[in-house]
Amino acid sequence: MSQEKLSILIVDDEQVVRDSLVHWFTEEGYEVEASESASDALSKLASREIDLVIADIRMPGIDGIELLEKIKAEQLDAGVIVMTGYASVETAVRALKHGAFDYITKPFDPDDLSVVVRNALEQHKLKRENRMLRQQLVENHTLTELIGQSEAMRRVREQIETVAGVDSTVLIDGESGTGKELVARAIHRLSPRRYNPMVVVHCGALTETLIESELFGHEKGAFTGAQYRKKGKFEAAMGGTVFLDEIADISLKTQTDLLRVLQEREIVRVGGTQSIHVDFRVIAATNHNLAELVKEGRFRSDLYYRLNVFAIHLPPLRERYGDVPLLATYFLDKYSTQMNRKFTGLDRAALDLLISHHWPGNVRELENVIERAVVVGREPLVRVQDLAVSRPQEGTDDLSLETIECRHIIRVLEEFAWNQTQAAKALGIDRVTLYHKIRRYNLKPPARASRS
Repeated sequence: MSQEKLSILIVDDEQVVRDSLVHWFTEEGYEVEASESASDALSKLASREIDLVIADIRMPGIDGIELLEKIKAEQLDAGVIVMTGYASVETAVRALKHGAFDYITKPFDPDDLSVVVRNALEQHKLKRENRMLRQQLVENHTLTELIGQSEAMRRVREQIETVAGVDSTVLIDGESGTGKELVARAIHRLSPRRYNPMVVVHCGALTETLIESELFGHEKGAFTGAQYRKKGKFEAAMGGTVFLDEIADISLKTQTDLLRVLQEREIVRVGGTQSIHVDFRVIAATNHNLAELVKEGRFRSDLYYRLNVFAIHLPPLRERYGDVPLLATYFLDKYSTQMNRKFTGLDRAALDLLISHHWPGNVRELENVIERAVVVGREPLVRVQDLAVSRPQEGTDDLSLETIECRHIIRVLEEFAWNQTQAAKALGIDRVTLYHKIRRYNLKPPARASRS
């Protein structure tokens, strides 16, 4: 933790204890402060960074256990050791249960206490370093799975980075298999809520009765089979994010209940009467046109406007054919590593087939096709016979001039290993023209291909 002094806060209502511990740990090279009450300690913790709190359990007003609970509940960045002259197993268990690093009894041996403090500070240091590493990994790699160099995907990544840092509700729309949950997870991982849970609710897989219990929880005896109290997804996501997938599939009654929760930030468990405060962010996703469902009376307009604060549209794969080689290479690397296979790429005919396919199942379908190819194929190259993909039938393929040109340019570039000089000659155009077309279609070579 660099060369800065580690800081300790002593909390005890007895001045003689405070003075002796401050002197003691100052002599050992720590930066030490003292508080005579838990309230004063909380004020200090809120205003500056303190590494370790050593607090007496028995104090007037807020006692040491309550102080410990508040430190943990408010996620204050400090380790805690509790001390008391009234030793009991019950008190020790309570302290450890609520997150104390350790428990010491008065009178204590100075050397023993020093060892406990050193261990507590070392653990705190490791936790802080690990948290920083996790944050760096999140920031560096969160968007790497959103593969694609097309303008549409560039815009999606920009939207994720724009909305992640605020707490607004997000509505993601797109066909099945386009990666809506992946986008939701990216938003959560880049948000201030990233160290709290992201809870996923697949609305389309639950009946109205089940989804109420899943979202709001239920009390014991609320319905047949409810043998115990159960927290719902909203409580489980406290401080984090709830991802409501297939939001269009919930009933009008559940829509009403959900709207009330979003407005009031309170829930009532099924079979219960007590209101419970909840704190979470909502990200919803749908493969339907919610605006049309509103017109048809199948989706509440007020809930739609509440959800549609910030909208992200995920394009189907057939609208970004230039991303197919990149996605195929990414999935090939992923599953080759998982299955310990030695595939180095796709042959030209296999890639040509992937580019020509219409992809009704979008990225999910492409991933499944590549995973199967890794299972059944013979190394080192994936071939046409390894792909569970049919060639497009006449009249079903996208025959627009732009699509045909884009596919043909990709085929020729792949044939010449992305050597633009040779590809331009084969296409009968100059290199500058080819360069502009590559930029126009946002084409990028697969990871192992080389440019001229």
